[in-house]
Amino acid sequence: MPNGILIIDKPADWTSMDVCAKVRGIFHEKRVGHGGTLDPMATGVLPVFVGQATRGVAFAESGQKEYVAGLRLGLVTDTQDTTGTTLETRPVTADRGAVEAILPRFLGEQEQIPPMYSAIKVGGQKLYELARKGQEVARKPRRITIYELELLEQAGGTDYLLRCRCSKGTYIRTLCHDIGQLLGCGGAMYSLRRTMAAGFTLDQAVTLEEVQARGEALLLPTDSLFAEHPVLRLPAGTAERRVRCGNPVSLPGTRDGVYRVYSQEGQFLCLSRASGGTLTSIKNFFGA
Repeated sequence: MPNGILIIDKPADWTSMDVCAKVRGIFHEKRVGHGGTLDPMATGVLPVFVGQATRGVAFAESGQKEYVAGLRLGLVTDTQDTTGTTLETRPVTADRGAVEAILPRFLGEQEQIPPMYSAIKVGGQKLYELARKGQEVARKPRRITIYELELLEQAGGTDYLLRCRCSKGTYIRTLCHDIGQLLGCGGAMYSLRRTMAAGFTLDQAVTLEEVQARGEALLLPTDSLFAEHPVLRLPAGTAERRVRCGNPVSLPGTRDGVYRVYSQEGQFLCLSRASGGTLTSIKNFFGA
């Protein structure tokens, strides 16, 4: 049975769930999930988890993401991107220097009000469902962090390309909208490409056509999701049996931290935390 991670270069006009459905069909495997939704207009890195690897989806979703986004000044839409209905067009007096000067104000931990056209639920209903009915409701701001934000180039008279590295839950189209508001001319996102998610980059991404042609040969091992953590190979004896039974293991002298834990034979067993010489599983990745 197929198990592992695909790094898909998501095509435009596909939902993230469309991609998962396609992968299910290719591998004939029901257990398929993705590591962070991309809007249909967006392209780029979409980690897709197959089989037992779906146990790692939550870890991928919570990781940092990086995007290259197109910001168009002078335009305000109901979706905060160019797929929506135009609400306003305004004259633009801000130049490249003004855009660059304002970006540092969006760095760091902050509160962001999610857009109405989003899948967040309020009172049991998704916001985009209410928005399509012409309703607007109050949304609670969410804590996000923008770690890096830079202007890559001016792509046209009022168009700019931005690179943003941010936390889970950041809406890049809302960032574009907010930059436009602060500049006084309005702004909307006209393109979005995710260049990194969960540590995976565009260099590792493959197309759905490649997956159709090459199948399981493109699957990355599940432990590649945790490449930043050191390896810990269990000693011979009862340690592996205890780990497989879900019990903590005493490993005196082990430095505190998070580890990728392997059997003596090299099988990836779990992600575990060592503290005070005791190893405790965070998530198991063995078994059916």
